[in-house]
Amino acid sequence: MAVIGTGSGNTLVGPEFANWQIAIIEESTFGGTCINVGCIPTKMYVYPAELARHSTESSRLGVDMTVTEVRWSEIRDRIFGRIDAISVNGREWRRSGRPNISLHEGHAHFVGPNELQLSNGETITADHIVIASGSRVVVPELIAESGVAFHTSDTVMRIDDVPARVAIYGGGYIAAEFAHIFSSLGAATTMICRNEHLLRHLDTEVAAAYTARARELFELRAGQTITALAESDGEITLTLSDGSTVVTDLLLVATGRAPNTDRMNLEAAGVERHPDGRIIADKYQRTTAKNVWVLGDASTEHQLKHVANHEARIVAHNVVHPEALIESDHRFVPAAVFTHPQIASVGLTEEQARAQGIRFVTSRQDYAGTAYGWAMEDTTSFCKLIADPATGLLLGAHIIGEQASTLIQPLIQAMSFGLKVHDMARGQYWIHPALTEVVENALLHLELD
Repeated sequence: MAVIGTGSGNTLVGPEFANWQIAIIEESTFGGTCINVGCIPTKMYVYPAELARHSTESSRLGVDMTVTEVRWSEIRDRIFGRIDAISVNGREWRRSGRPNISLHEGHAHFVGPNELQLSNGETITADHIVIASGSRVVVPELIAESGVAFHTSDTVMRIDDVPARVAIYGGGYIAAEFAHIFSSLGAATTMICRNEHLLRHLDTEVAAAYTARARELFELRAGQTITALAESDGEITLTLSDGSTVVTDLLLVATGRAPNTDRMNLEAAGVERHPDGRIIADKYQRTTAKNVWVLGDASTEHQLKHVANHEARIVAHNVVHPEALIESDHRFVPAAVFTHPQIASVGLTEEQARAQGIRFVTSRQDYAGTAYGWAMEDTTSFCKLIADPATGLLLGAHIIGEQASTLIQPLIQAMSFGLKVHDMARGQYWIHPALTEVVENALLHLELD
């Protein structure tokens, strides 16, 4: 078997493959997006940013705090001192670990149904090929060809210090998280977004609440695009579609990611793609080519590490047990945005439920309506639930506020195991006065048949 990619693809090679010959192929940094330039290092920046942000908001509670210094280089070196070592050690382990596993370094493309050609000159043939090639940042052509210096999420975390001014182009989760990081750690931050609402993939009520909060935390130029850019004496001047300008010291481009599938000559293997470049996969993670499998960002619409890990487990089982295939479960895929305030969601938004013609009811519990919310003096955060009034089952859950990514977990569990909302609310104790009462009360407020 050959595995292209060392992110979640690296994790699927478990004990069940002890008698298989495995070739693992990597053309770039070992370990994939999450560990090197994605989920993990960004959250390691988010945590100190959150500490700094709390210092600016504590006065309403009668506690005056001041951040006297942000030692960015110390934060950076702590983060990448750990992460880089994991990447290096992972590479060395695959090079010298088990005798049945070999690491091959170079870009792979198909030259036939079961054959790969590597940029280092190697040719690899395999009975099974797993595509776990991940995704890469997308940079608009105007910026890429401008000659003006810019950063992406791949590079910005390794800069030497917090710039005085940062401009972020984009309105998705990557842009939102970096806006939190830089604005909280002292940079005058401007976000430029082509849409009126940030995080527009979320429930509209949540997206609107976050957009309103964002306007209080940093400058937001909504409904705008960059039409021209120039650099002089270390300053970058951005001209926007309304004719206004933004002058900045650092430009961060966060306009999305695209699957790494366009340079693999997939046609030679009979592997078909969606129009957006994602590889077509069935519920067993099989591609349209026999014995060619796919997982993660190369195929899924959910660019999330926990989805890639789930699909890796499915592929590992199905490759070894072709007589007993199991399906990927994409029914209730949760996601979180580690910005300020934190946001988490799972299932349908109200807009999606309405568009699908599904009968539903909603409830909203504000943090301010619970004892812990009083302690926090939080007047903007809330939990919104969407349920089927006939069955009592949850259809969606959306939380914006402190600990959102943790608070949503029992709701994910309820949806996954078919627990009815009132059974969930009254069938267990809820610690008082913990913040989980936000979830409890939202469940109780759902008016079912």
